[in-house]
Amino acid sequence: MGTGGDRRKLRRRRCLRLPSHGEAAEPSGRCGITRQCDGGEVTGTPRPQPLAVLIRDVTRLESLRTAKDVQRAYAHFIQAGRWAEAAALFATDATVHWGAQEIHGRARIGAWLQDRLKGAAAQGWLNTEIIDEPVAHISPHSSVVYARWAGMAFRGDGAGQALIEGGVYENEYVLRDGRWLIASLRYFPQFDGPYATGWTNAGGRELAIVPTHFGAFDAGIPLMAPVGDHIEGAQPADADDIAARIDRLNAEDDVRNLAHAYGYYVDRRMWDDVVDLFDTVATVTLEGLEFHGVEGVRHAHERLGPPGLRYGEVNERPQFDLMVEIAPDGREATARGIQLGILGDVTAGEAHWEFGVLSMRLRKSDDDRWRIGHLEVALLLRASYAEGWGSGGIAASIGTLARGRPLPPGVDPHWRQTAAETGGPPAHGFDDPRTDLADLERRFRRSAAYDGIENVSGAYGYFLDDFRWADMAALFAHGGHKQSAFAGYAVGREAILGTAIACYGPTRPFRTAVSFHWRTQPVIHVSPDARSANLRTRLFQPRTAITPDATPHDFYMGGLHSGMYPNDQAVLEEGAWRLWSLAVDEHYFASHSWKGGWSGVAPRPPGEAPRRSIVLDRYPPHILLRDIVPREVGFRGGPGRLIEWPEILPMWFHYRNPVSGRIPEHFWPDCVPSAVAPETRMTAHGYQHPPNGPQPADLPNEVPSLCGHRDQNVK
Repeated sequence: MGTGGDRRKLRRRRCLRLPSHGEAAEPSGRCGITRQCDGGEVTGTPRPQPLAVLIRDVTRLESLRTAKDVQRAYAHFIQAGRWAEAAALFATDATVHWGAQEIHGRARIGAWLQDRLKGAAAQGWLNTEIIDEPVAHISPHSSVVYARWAGMAFRGDGAGQALIEGGVYENEYVLRDGRWLIASLRYFPQFDGPYATGWTNAGGRELAIVPTHFGAFDAGIPLMAPVGDHIEGAQPADADDIAARIDRLNAEDDVRNLAHAYGYYVDRRMWDDVVDLFDTVATVTLEGLEFHGVEGVRHAHERLGPPGLRYGEVNERPQFDLMVEIAPDGREATARGIQLGILGDVTAGEAHWEFGVLSMRLRKSDDDRWRIGHLEVALLLRASYAEGWGSGGIAASIGTLARGRPLPPGVDPHWRQTAAETGGPPAHGFDDPRTDLADLERRFRRSAAYDGIENVSGAYGYFLDDFRWADMAALFAHGGHKQSAFAGYAVGREAILGTAIACYGPTRPFRTAVSFHWRTQPVIHVSPDARSANLRTRLFQPRTAITPDATPHDFYMGGLHSGMYPNDQAVLEEGAWRLWSLAVDEHYFASHSWKGGWSGVAPRPPGEAPRRSIVLDRYPPHILLRDIVPREVGFRGGPGRLIEWPEILPMWFHYRNPVSGRIPEHFWPDCVPSAVAPETRMTAHGYQHPPNGPQPADLPNEVPSLCGHRDQNVK
């Protein structure tokens, strides 16, 4: 179950205090990738050679990602009813804590899973659990990974019973005989209920804050400072071997970005951009039909609707638990994720759920850009919102998930070890070892940044859910800024903290109602020097309460709401990844009652103004949304006429199409307030501006000056 030193290292805490500007957030080197901290190498010990250090660090990042993939594989297996494969992901002495229930040992866990997944062969059976928003850390001894996840399950027996439940996980993973396994799965229920009436707080009680394994200052440091220069499981490697492994890490980031970007284009039916992501001879399998070539790709997607969204249309297909596998040669890849369909049309009074699996095969072309060669969406179940899925839904086809058949490629969490053992073609020459090793170190840090940024992004969501204001503010860099919904931007940690406390009060040990902020489906572009990044995540927002109808304006009714964090930024500061800018666009759709759902929302009566944000009066922002033109036009608190669901808000992007370089209609490549406050840009503080995608030949190389619509500059 890991060493006691590992656990003490991560769980030792001191009282949090918001540091003042210029003050170190933590003693130097408490937890860093390259720093040494207490428990690290003893003073006077000869420093390991640079290549040995790089091998160690690459192995640790591979281990961290493998542990996360073990959890994702668990979600895929239980969705398929494959309890035996799911049980095999646990250590022999593992423990499951499920609320008040405890199960010890792999054999008993297998029996528990078998009981939970009984009936999986029945038509219309559903057990889709999305487990995402990871905040994960590998211990100093590299033998334990700790991870927090958000979970939400949609279950049905096909015979009339359907329910929804959700909560958080605080899990541990251990390395046993060269394989990462679940050592402890701890699930804390937060909401549940039958589909017919919707969910409420678990147990009908106030919700306690579930302690995190991380604090505000180490959230953005996924690789805790290591002990020694050799770790268990590290593969012997020379410079060419380690170059190939770093290439695969970088490729994994690129493929994950492309798959997630595909999902956002589908949400808004941006079919030109979707087609750009595919190879010219690609194939698409959709609802059992196969389509070929460029026109086939377009035709397959146009079956989902014409380009663009119209009044009252919802076409959101968020991805969860995406697993990416890179072939040993670094030129081919597979990606596999769970896809949830949230579909509807207010005008027609229709709303539907879909549950499926998204699978891709990709190849890196001669221009070094990844393209999709094959896409398959296996629909498991489709159900009307009014009826739910308890009786099997409208359409049910377990397709490629049929029991007894092998799952498609992409669910082996240990592929990295296999690829490392197989090796790949030499990726680099080493005529100048110092230069090449330095470049390898830089490229490694770009991939390590991906995990660090995903961590600090998820930590923000968890701290916000729990009203942990001091921790939330401490996630921001000195000089960073945060949007207060419907009002404007607070600049600096003190203002971020002051705004939160003034508007929402102090942190409370128990909550009667919670609005969750899942930050999922990241698209992360890291700067060449690995010190700054642009970040996009989806806002997936369930809400819960003891008595939803009794909350003001039914705000906490059990239901789903949607938005986007399209222009977030992060920087590496004092050895940790921290948020530089945070902007939220909401709501793309909203649910005003469980019974009505997202398609039962009536437009705001003419002449009725939305409620004024309390932020404007209690802690006025430094920068007002109403001053940011055209970026905030239509958003609540922004300039111009309010656009509110069921009308369609614009979806903004910080990046061009990752294959063609096509500029989206709503393109904003820098932080949102940069249009009116240039000093808020990262580049004004010594950071590089990250790349925004392939550069079309007719545009200058410097991107940040192009803000707003593709035909409009904002100075």
